[in-house]
Amino acid sequence: MIPVFLAIAPVFLLIMLGYGLRRGGIPSAEFWNLNDRLVYWVLMPALFFVKISQADLTSPELISLSAVLYGSFFAAVAIGLLLSLRWGAADGSSVMQGAARFNTFIALALAEALYGVPGLQIAVLGAAILVPIVNVTIVSLMSFRLGAGKGGILGELIRNPLILSIFAGVVFNLLGWNGVPVLHDVAGILGQAALPIMLMCVGANLKLRGLSAEGAPVLASMFGKFVVFPMIAVLLIYLMQPAQLTAEVCILFAALPVGVATYSLSREMGGNASLMATVITVQTVLSFLTLPFTVLLARMVLF
Repeated sequence: MIPVFLAIAPVFLLIMLGYGLRRGGIPSAEFWNLNDRLVYWVLMPALFFVKISQADLTSPELISLSAVLYGSFFAAVAIGLLLSLRWGAADGSSVMQGAARFNTFIALALAEALYGVPGLQIAVLGAAILVPIVNVTIVSLMSFRLGAGKGGILGELIRNPLILSIFAGVVFNLLGWNGVPVLHDVAGILGQAALPIMLMCVGANLKLRGLSAEGAPVLASMFGKFVVFPMIAVLLIYLMQPAQLTAEVCILFAALPVGVATYSLSREMGGNASLMATVITVQTVLSFLTLPFTVLLARMVLF
C-alpha cells in the first residue's frame, strides 16, 4: 500500500504546486493559459509521436487493452447520458462529460511513476486508442443535446494536435521510422517536459474557493466516473485476462478524475461551464484518495 501512495504523491504534489503558484507566486491567468496551449499544441503531441512511433503495434495486448478501455468508457458514457436526462441540456452535458471523460495527463504521469517506462509506453498507447474515440463521441453527443452546429466539429477534430500526432506516430511506426535522427531527439526532449508542466497547469486551473453548484449533478458525474468506469474495467480485465501491467494501466485510466479540457468544451458549446468547473475541481481533489484506493482494491480483486 505504501509504495502506491509514495509513487502517486509526487504527481499530486505537482498539481498542488501549480495551485499554490497560481494563487500566490504566478497569479497571471495569461501565463497559465499560454502554458496550457504549449502543452496541448507542442509538448503532448511530441510525447505521443515519439512513444507511438516506437511502440510495438503488433502486440496481442493491444486487443485486450482496447477492449477494456473502450468497454469501460462507453459504459460510463451510457450511464452519464442516462443520468444527465434528469437535468436540462446545459447541466446534463456537464454530468455526461464528468462521468466519462478523464485526465490523460495524470494517467501518463501516474503510469510512469508507478511502472516506469514500460508503464508509460502502455499508457501512451491507451491514450492513443481512446483520444480520437472520446473526442468524437463526446463532441457528437454534446452537439446533439445542446443543438450546437455540426459544421465546425469535424474541422476541430481534424485539427486536434493530439489526434494528428497519433496519426503521424502510427505512420512512422508502420514505415519503420522509429528513430529518425534529430526529429526523434527533439520530440523526445519536448515530450519529457510535457507531464510536469501539464500537472502544474491542472493545479493552476483548480478553483477551491467559491464553488457553487447543485450537489446532485456533481454526485451523478462522480457515480459514473468513480464507480461505473472502474467497475466495468475490472470486470473486463477479469474476462480478458491481459498481462498484469496492461491491466494495471487500464485501472489507472478507469480511476482518473475528469480532464480540465471539459471546461473549455463546455464553454464553447453552450454547456454549464460553471458546473463543469465544479465537477473538475471536486473530482480532482477527491481523486487524491479515490485513485490509490481504486488501484489497491483492484489489485486485491484481480491479482
